[in-house]
Amino acid sequence: MASQLTGPVYIVDARRSPQAKSGMDLKDVQAPYLGAYLVRKMLDNLGIPDDEVDEVIFGNTGSPAKYPNVGRVIALEAGLHKSTSGYTVHRNCASGLEAVSQAFLKVASGRSDVIVAGGVENMSQMPLIYSKEMTDLFMNVMKAKTMGDKLKALAAFRPPHLSPIIAIEQGLTDPFCGLNMGQTAEKLAREFDISREQQDTFANRSHHLALKAQEEGRFKDEIVPLAVGERLDKILSTDVGPRAGSTVEGLGKMRPYFEKKSGTVTVGNACPITDGGSAIVFMSEAALKKYNATPIARVVDYHFHGLEPERMGMGPLLAMDGVFRRTNMTLEQMDLIEVNEAFAAQALAVQMAMKDEKLAARFGVDKAWGEIADEKFNVNGGAIALGHPVGSTGSRLVVTLAHELKRRKAKYGVASLCIGGGQGGAVIIENLVK
Repeated sequence: MASQLTGPVYIVDARRSPQAKSGMDLKDVQAPYLGAYLVRKMLDNLGIPDDEVDEVIFGNTGSPAKYPNVGRVIALEAGLHKSTSGYTVHRNCASGLEAVSQAFLKVASGRSDVIVAGGVENMSQMPLIYSKEMTDLFMNVMKAKTMGDKLKALAAFRPPHLSPIIAIEQGLTDPFCGLNMGQTAEKLAREFDISREQQDTFANRSHHLALKAQEEGRFKDEIVPLAVGERLDKILSTDVGPRAGSTVEGLGKMRPYFEKKSGTVTVGNACPITDGGSAIVFMSEAALKKYNATPIARVVDYHFHGLEPERMGMGPLLAMDGVFRRTNMTLEQMDLIEVNEAFAAQALAVQMAMKDEKLAARFGVDKAWGEIADEKFNVNGGAIALGHPVGSTGSRLVVTLAHELKRRKAKYGVASLCIGGGQGGAVIIENLVK
């Protein structure tokens, strides 16, 4: 179905933080602060007054207890006027892309002229949770009116009550099919007959491309450095994740992580748990003229699609199929393709199904769109090397895609990702920098 929205939506700036493996350089930077400094940087560059941003929309999945509405906190922390509304969206791995899609709809419909959207995630700070037994004990102690009642309630304590529930582990396990995300990748590896060596080769490619991009300064324009450390005495300006000296042989020595005996998915051919943020400034045509801004890209359209949760990794197949049909465009027109590398097996399965009509048909797609050529595919590495801060990745892909299209003076690109719970999302953008 073709889009009924007619107003063009422009990307005038797109930035991200460096990304770091969980527990490393960004572990102490709380989620809103991974986005607020990006917003401030971009608005200062563009000269947009603090009271003329219509809305701030951010994706986040961890929902810190201290910051239940991360989007609003980011808006205020960035110094925007209190009248600027802000909210947070959650679509698992595509939360950042959901923020982008809502910004697109609001600007395209004429409801807004300037929106900042993106995503943030500090996975290092996702909590350990008390068990139900321990929580009940605390409640009983609190409700007890006398010291004797309190002691009686405390007497119910048993050491196993202290066994924590790991929030991130629960969040990465599907409540319907009961599989964690790694097990869904194992399922695709078996069904598509993807070998361990193929997965490790793909992962090795990701690391080498990311390291090469770092060495050549390809991320320089998209990354905004930030101060880290207890005394804020260190400036982090590059991603902490790509493995120097990575080899297929070295990756091959890692043990399967999700299915210990017969599995092929390891921590080496899967994305690491990561912290990071990304943000994009969207404008209408009227806003471009008002602020004399020069756009770097135009959002063509987007699409989300659902599928069975146990095969969630195939979401990009259905999402790209949907956005190509919606826009009457083709894979061949795309100069660059970014597909989130949640797992090597999942990314390889998407590549295979895009060019094979029989494989695509398993998922209700009646067309083989063609080969995703390596020279167009995740050309600066992907999440296996760069990481996957869940709430941010959907918008991070758009940031990276916009800058690489600009650098190459290419025209169209598509960014897509699988979504825990059995969905896929995709967006097409057009480079406007010649």
